[in-house]
Amino acid sequence: MEMIKKKSIKELLQITEENLQVELMAWVKTKRQSKNVAFLALNDGSIIHNLQAVVDVNNETDVLLNRIHTGAAVQLQGKLVKSQGKGQANELLVEKLVVLGEADPDKYPLQPKRHSLEFLRENAHLRFRTNLFGAITRVRHAMIFAVHSYFNQNGFYNVHTPILTASDAEGAGEMFQVTTLDLKNPPKEENGNIDYSKDFFGRSANLTVSGQLEAELAAMALSKVYTFGPTFRAENSNTSRHLAEFWMIEPEVAFADINDDMDLAEGLLKYCVQYALDNCSDDLDFLSQRLTNEEKSLPEAQRSQELREKLKTVIDNNFERVTYTEAIHILKNSKPNKKKKFKYVIEEWGADLQSEHERYLVEKHFKKPVILIDYPKEIKSFYMKLNDDNKTVRAMDILFPGIGEIVGGSQREEDLEKLTKRMDEMNIPQKEMSWYLDTRRFGSAPHSGFGLGFERLLLFVTGMGNVRDVIAFPRTPKNCEY
Repeated sequence: MEMIKKKSIKELLQITEENLQVELMAWVKTKRQSKNVAFLALNDGSIIHNLQAVVDVNNETDVLLNRIHTGAAVQLQGKLVKSQGKGQANELLVEKLVVLGEADPDKYPLQPKRHSLEFLRENAHLRFRTNLFGAITRVRHAMIFAVHSYFNQNGFYNVHTPILTASDAEGAGEMFQVTTLDLKNPPKEENGNIDYSKDFFGRSANLTVSGQLEAELAAMALSKVYTFGPTFRAENSNTSRHLAEFWMIEPEVAFADINDDMDLAEGLLKYCVQYALDNCSDDLDFLSQRLTNEEKSLPEAQRSQELREKLKTVIDNNFERVTYTEAIHILKNSKPNKKKKFKYVIEEWGADLQSEHERYLVEKHFKKPVILIDYPKEIKSFYMKLNDDNKTVRAMDILFPGIGEIVGGSQREEDLEKLTKRMDEMNIPQKEMSWYLDTRRFGSAPHSGFGLGFERLLLFVTGMGNVRDVIAFPRTPKNCEY
């Protein structure tokens, strides 16, 4: 009988042929053993479901089974048959069993019981092995694939923008510095300042907060480009929505205005969510049930919408497009604002909206995703195109239920004179940004783009509540392990 080599559990659970000889390598989730037979629940990460292996207990296998506990790695050969129990199609009748790696039950942290998310963060090097983080990792992979697929289908070119940079794209100043200088005895200028001309790049350098400015350079030649890479923000924030290292998706499109920008972003989000619904069914089922179990003790009014239903609100609705001015009017007259239940009470036009305001607009007022446009220029970046009122800019933020802002973008200012004036107002040195200004000097054209925080998209798709749980190794204040 022909042996099928090294099939994954995902493949084995889908096989309809009976009595096939197969080989499998996997990890043991649980073991149940009686006098005559042992049942091993096996998983190899290819699917959330386990495959049951049935081992006849005899003198030889009993010795091996005594070495097998939760977490052990095993190699098995045997016959794949229809399962006698409920919940799966096939099971493996083991004919040969090899222990590849043992896991001491007295030391292995991930025993078959419920573990808190905080405990799993403290053991992030092992949490991939849980059902929860296996599901999150597979969904994350699917969303990466969906992003590239969407842009590829729409004629975009992926560009790799630098991680090391001398520019501050956001003008916020919250950047990680990169240096090879001796920190105990750095070279100094006559005035006492550190002499960065002696540094590796001959100037000070940082980790990037955005690939946008460099992507604009590419868009001025290739028309439609996007970046998808790590970005860094040295913001001392410990909220459930902030990381020091996170991934950003940043398209830039030439000959596109703010309406084109909104259409593109809405299309991308709907494509990704639909891709998850179509391709991550088992993992979404698990994540939905987990969320229901987590919130069953809460009053019904405080429970989250069922995960799939929440995802479908993105697919089934056109995003509501609202000006900042209209949003301020709605918020000022809302019950939470009048009763001062907002932590940040909205009192006047010009206020920088907080997450509580964004979520009120999405979850309570419109009950669907919202795109806010035409923000006050004072609270937005220098590169955003000024509207004719000279007060607002053509910015757009997309707000999602449970998340708040998930996308931030704008039509870029293509007029050199207006752009340099804004840079002067915001104390951004033109000399250091001359390369960026060249795009306005030579063949300037209307163009637009946005940034989508990838981890925030994953928060929405998985139903998780903390951004630290949708990235493998979270980087946060006082935490840079592994």
